[in-house]
Amino acid sequence: QVQLVESGGGLVQAGGSLRLSCAASGRTSSSYVTGWFRQAPGKEREFVAEIIWSGGVTSYADSVKGRFTISRDNTKNTMYLQMDGLKPEDTAVYYCALKFTRTVPYRYWGQGTQVTVSS
Repeated sequence: QVQLVESGGGLVQAGGSLRLSCAASGRTSSSYVTGWFRQAPGKEREFVAEIIWSGGVTSYADSVKGRFTISRDNTKNTMYLQMDGLKPEDTAVYYCALKFTRTVPYRYWGQGTQVTVSS
């Protein structure tokens, strides 16, 4: 079993920055695949970014490419999402997720953290 706890959300003006954190506990591994998703009001949850812990390979949604950076700290079992150049359309609840194999759906989810970007 894995527990994920997000932190770092908040209110920021357009053009500003926030850094989200996601701490994993429980069953640990050096080969996680972890990702960030978001859900805006009235919209479906969407993929934001993903990182493969072994090797650090990353992928991003086109909407955040060049503005957001996903990273991880193996020693702290924590994943981060650095969000720069925030736009009002980035407003959403952000969720971190984890799986142990790249080819399966995400199994473990955090509780979510609100990010609000004012114009």
